[in-house]
Amino acid sequence: MNQPESGDDGLFDHCPWLYAEQATAGQRAAQEQRQKRLLGGAGAGPGAPSVRLGEGCFVAETAAVYPEHLSLGDRSYIAAHAYVTGEIRTGADCTINPFTVVRGTVTLGNGVRIGAHSSLLGFNHGSSPDLPVHQQPVTSAGITVGDDVWIGSHVVVVDGVTIGDHCVIGAGAVVTKDLPAWTVAAGNPARRIRDRREPRAAGRRVGAPGGVASDLSAFVTDARAQAADLLDRCWQPDAGRYVDRPGAAPTVRAHCDAVEIAALLLGEAPPHLPAAEHAARLRALQDPASGLVPEFGAAPPVPGPAGLPKDGASAYHVLCVGYALDLLGSCFAHPVHSVRTTTADRLVGHLAELPWHDRAWHAGAWVDSWATAAHWNRRLGAEAAAPGALEALFGWLHTHADPWTGMWGAPTPESGRLQMVNGYYRLTRGSFAQFGLPVPYAERVIDTVLDHARDPRHFSPGRENACNVLDVIHPLWLCARQTIHRAEEARSWASAQLTAALRRWHPGRGFPFGPTPDGTGPGREPGLQGTEMWLAIVWLLADLVGLADVLGYRPRGIHRAEPALPAGLGDL
Repeated sequence: MNQPESGDDGLFDHCPWLYAEQATAGQRAAQEQRQKRLLGGAGAGPGAPSVRLGEGCFVAETAAVYPEHLSLGDRSYIAAHAYVTGEIRTGADCTINPFTVVRGTVTLGNGVRIGAHSSLLGFNHGSSPDLPVHQQPVTSAGITVGDDVWIGSHVVVVDGVTIGDHCVIGAGAVVTKDLPAWTVAAGNPARRIRDRREPRAAGRRVGAPGGVASDLSAFVTDARAQAADLLDRCWQPDAGRYVDRPGAAPTVRAHCDAVEIAALLLGEAPPHLPAAEHAARLRALQDPASGLVPEFGAAPPVPGPAGLPKDGASAYHVLCVGYALDLLGSCFAHPVHSVRTTTADRLVGHLAELPWHDRAWHAGAWVDSWATAAHWNRRLGAEAAAPGALEALFGWLHTHADPWTGMWGAPTPESGRLQMVNGYYRLTRGSFAQFGLPVPYAERVIDTVLDHARDPRHFSPGRENACNVLDVIHPLWLCARQTIHRAEEARSWASAQLTAALRRWHPGRGFPFGPTPDGTGPGREPGLQGTEMWLAIVWLLADLVGLADVLGYRPRGIHRAEPALPAGLGDL
């Protein structure tokens, strides 16, 4: 049909909500004629469509409206280029926005708003193998939508679905199953995210522990009040160094953990030294020849074949010292020369030799340290590595990720998916997350991680430690930025872990790391490493369930929530 001369240039066709208040007399006359044609067609004899239009309705001239039965409630409209066929009934104040398809048997309640480019398909075709597709019989169970429902743009609702009152369907969702009243749903296929009655700003959701928001608030209030004491118990004034916990030897990591804890809870440097002095002491630890940082009293580290040692404290110091300096407003004094000179060939050769099969954590940790060293080199204005090496890293990772698990490495009989999942966290933290790049196979990663989180060897009462919980929540949190696959299951796991984590706090002493099977590491005694890690874990868990704002802090160090390079790789 051609647009009549009404002077609106298609404005009301595309923005019909403006019609009631802005239409001129001529434009109202044109709409009246449009509706008369629809009603006139309804009276054209046997088999003609049945049409009823309520008061204040609007039907765009460019909409393709060819129903068997159409009943629009008062103040409802059909916008430009919508395609409407079949038996369509709406209540009052319903909207079928531009380019939306509503076909088959579809019944809408009052106040249903359908976003542009959506499709409500209240019919289906058979799929019997004895007939060609075009000859299959048409069936129609129909679609029913309740009152006060908002369906976002590009949503598809298939035949047989009932959407309850007060639901909200996120853009791009594919609704294949019934949704109960008050559901907020999204994804393909659409999954329930939360209950609309729970206000997001209040930090609550259906299924979350009833008092978790207030528990979080109480926890962070206590933690801030006790932060100076827990740092003080780990400070050795005579040596001018930090220990992880009383009785332990001073370590470089303990100093860095103290800086991270103070930044999170106090918003400043640890109170024992001025920020500039903290930075000067950490900068002085770097070996100028290699750019690596040894442990206190140790000889300068020996670089490995691709720039970094295969294991040991100096590899982790690339992370903890670099980020502690960053939090103090400083940086390394020298580039990590051993990484800056790594060629693409040497890097790819070493990646292939890492112990992915049986020690995937060690392999992932090496990638984390190498990529972080490249990041610090770029921050200093130096070459990250030899030309092409950084590109080779991401190329190798993309081509060697397992499409079935989304990960690198494989399960082992002794520990199941532990090495693989923990290695995934370390690898992606320093590479994809740090450089702001999407991870491959995000949905498969979520499947793998959730399966691992059910392994009683690592996730049962008395066995969970900071490393294992962090290495599950960070991949879930990271992948949730790309997909809502199994989102409700991930949030349910995070909610339970959040409640358990808050119980681990020891007043004035912080968090213990947790039990370790081999008896090594910080263990069950509260200390700086456990506190630094669990503070980040609590934030990640809270953010996944929508409660992070309650904490009032945001990790900015090793476990930072944003890429360290917001622009990504830039030139890749």
